[in-house]
Amino acid sequence: MAFYFDQPSRTFGEYLLVPGFSSGECIPTNVDLRTPLVRYKKGEEPDITLNIPMVSAIMQAVSNDTMAIALAKEGGVSFIYGSQSIESEAAMVARVKNYKKGFIVSTSNLTPEDTLADVLTLKERTGHSTVAITEDGTANGKLLGIVGSKDYRVSRMDPSTKIKEFMTPREKLITAPHTTSLKDANDIIWEHKLNNLPLVDENDHLAYLVFRKDYDSHHENKLELLDENKSYVVGAGINSRDYEERVPALVEAGADVLCIDSSEGYSEWQRRTLQWIKDKYGDKVKCGAGNVVDEEGFRFLADCGADFVKVGIGGGSICITRETKGIGRGQATALIDVCAARDKYFEETGIYVPVCSDGGIVHDYHVTLALAMGADFLMLGRYFSRFDESPTNKIRINGRYVKEYWGEGSNRARNWQRYDMGGDKKLSFEEGVDSYVPYAGSLKDGVYTTLAKVRSTMCNCGALSIPELREKAKLTVVSSTSIVEGGAHDVITKDTTSNV
Repeated sequence: MAFYFDQPSRTFGEYLLVPGFSSGECIPTNVDLRTPLVRYKKGEEPDITLNIPMVSAIMQAVSNDTMAIALAKEGGVSFIYGSQSIESEAAMVARVKNYKKGFIVSTSNLTPEDTLADVLTLKERTGHSTVAITEDGTANGKLLGIVGSKDYRVSRMDPSTKIKEFMTPREKLITAPHTTSLKDANDIIWEHKLNNLPLVDENDHLAYLVFRKDYDSHHENKLELLDENKSYVVGAGINSRDYEERVPALVEAGADVLCIDSSEGYSEWQRRTLQWIKDKYGDKVKCGAGNVVDEEGFRFLADCGADFVKVGIGGGSICITRETKGIGRGQATALIDVCAARDKYFEETGIYVPVCSDGGIVHDYHVTLALAMGADFLMLGRYFSRFDESPTNKIRINGRYVKEYWGEGSNRARNWQRYDMGGDKKLSFEEGVDSYVPYAGSLKDGVYTTLAKVRSTMCNCGALSIPELREKAKLTVVSSTSIVEGGAHDVITKDTTSNV
């Protein structure tokens, strides 16, 4: 007979935290959210520690170099998606490692022959009001001008007006050499009351833009995650097919940590991949693995040398694995079991293998629940896809801004490697959907709000660190009626939304 678990499979939405004693020290500013990213031995420190317990998912619609830089500034790590060519993924990693803080490579670029309509379309897609006008329309082309919001009036101009007729031309721009330091660039900006300063090379090709509005932010990123060379920490996704070619390229590009991107990690394919990495690089290259949902899966990957283990099958907002295959487990139950296995493994071996909760996060408070249940950090897809920094388009539907979001198992991504079971090299059926998510503005603001809630809840539990939360947390299963009771009820709520 098949094995039957004696308890139901539960989700985060079925639990609440019960408050504990809050001392006078329990204020949100005192909460420390640092957490290990990779395995370490008892009495030692992990080689990589996150400053916040959040990493972005290995997805086309979530994690590129722009996302990686933005999240590293806040103290987390992005795992750049692997369902692209090896050269393209390595180039994204290299751009993150070579990124100079405060020096922005322009992502909004057009030519003088483009039109006002093109400017408006680009602004709608990227949210950026400053457009660099270069000879070939690329980020590093010869600089011919700049278009800012003050250079045009939509109500008074024909959308077909060419950019060369209203841009601020090169001869009127104040620029500086590409070797200019950030301090000197900011001094020039303040001296000339500029909104931005283009930095150009000896051939007058655009290298970077330095923005006035970024000045204060350079002093605000106290939690930014840096390596020993003061470059941002970045991760990258790999698969269990082309790892012998992909891993060396990513390591050469500077990736700090890798992760096998797979819907199911309890497999011979992941064992072979981890073994190859350990044989070639030893402990120098860190690689996480997954996903699993029980103790057996965790122990398998821990014994194979995984530097962290991801938990979760079928709980993602765009994942339909449970619906199509009947495989998976409620995220809360899976996480609780795997974290217990991690602690048991640590007691037996003296090796701590961090657990990453991947999927099932619907509300911000679910992040705190996951940490209380034992997760060392969380991998988030839908959450990060909503922000400006994700690589997808922002569009307007029925008066509301949304961003595109699709799963790696959808026909759009066709990431067959993620679902590979050793058969044909193709996606036989979909395990993900193509969708939209509500646009949520900047990553910095969104992460700040979420973590403010996490810190506040931790104080309610009397905890000032993630290990202390795990030790002091009291969790209760809730009924469907109490879930209704927990929201606004028996009142008519005011509609504060705008139709604009």
